[in-house]
Amino acid sequence: MAGGNQSSVFEFLLWGLSEQPEQQHRLFLLFLWMYLVTVAGNLLIILAIGTDTRLHTPMYFFLASLSCADILFISTTVPKALVNIQTQNRSISYVECLTQLYFFLTFGDMDIFILTTMAYDRYVAICHPLHYTMVMSRRCCIIPVTACWTLTSLVAMTHTFLIFRLSFCSKKIIPDFFCDLGPLMKVSCSDTQVNERVLLFLGGAVILIPFGLILVSYIRIVSAILGVPSAQGRYKAFSTCGAHLAVVALFFGTVIRAYLWPSSSSSSSIGEDTAAVVMYTVVTPLLNPFIYSLRNKDMQGALGRLLRGKVSFSCGQ
Repeated sequence: MAGGNQSSVFEFLLWGLSEQPEQQHRLFLLFLWMYLVTVAGNLLIILAIGTDTRLHTPMYFFLASLSCADILFISTTVPKALVNIQTQNRSISYVECLTQLYFFLTFGDMDIFILTTMAYDRYVAICHPLHYTMVMSRRCCIIPVTACWTLTSLVAMTHTFLIFRLSFCSKKIIPDFFCDLGPLMKVSCSDTQVNERVLLFLGGAVILIPFGLILVSYIRIVSAILGVPSAQGRYKAFSTCGAHLAVVALFFGTVIRAYLWPSSSSSSSIGEDTAAVVMYTVVTPLLNPFIYSLRNKDMQGALGRLLRGKVSFSCGQ
């Protein structure tokens, strides 16, 4: 059955998060809680940054962009999973599956690029503080974020089009709780060599090149911080980068495990893959607001003023 001819009636069945019926209710409550907390937490971050003029700086502009991407990222997968658990219906239409795949790849790659941009922002702030205002101007902040959205859309479109060319026959149970590249290729009954090569090279580039740039940025940052004479100055510099490093380690570690680490088709391997996917699709967006706000006094102050209603809207950066 050709990919282009099956869009109207063809459906997939999502494996889900667990095969145990007694676990479905607990999984529904857990994922509903994580989704609501993630959306609420990231919305608070966006509102706090947008309403507090003291946070109208490049660092917080990128943080607000990351929070926006995280909301869209988790909203692409979790609501459908919750509906399937509640209705005990695992079906997802062909069109809905490819649409979910496109937006999942777009917002997931957006997280990667924004984290890379945030690392560059910290590099300029710490290693070239005298040039920071000029290098990270308002225009220089908007351009890379816009470029990131454009690039991620093109990458997602490429992968989605290649999946569209595949055929899917009788075996149509996707071993995941949403439509992703690897599971879709596993249930295809046509040749997936082109898809696998594009995933390896294009997907590898999208993941490993930003990861390498982040590592280089932080090697330079650590070298610069170690040269700061005062212990208080070193502590302040490390504290501004620690939260970002924690998010990078959690996100990239699980992404590399899910996409670039070879896995078998055994049930234990599928379970490990699902755990890695849950970590970067659900847990990381959930933790980001807490990681970035718990040790950030400026963010804590802005959130406090927002919750007390003492805010002043402004469009300036």
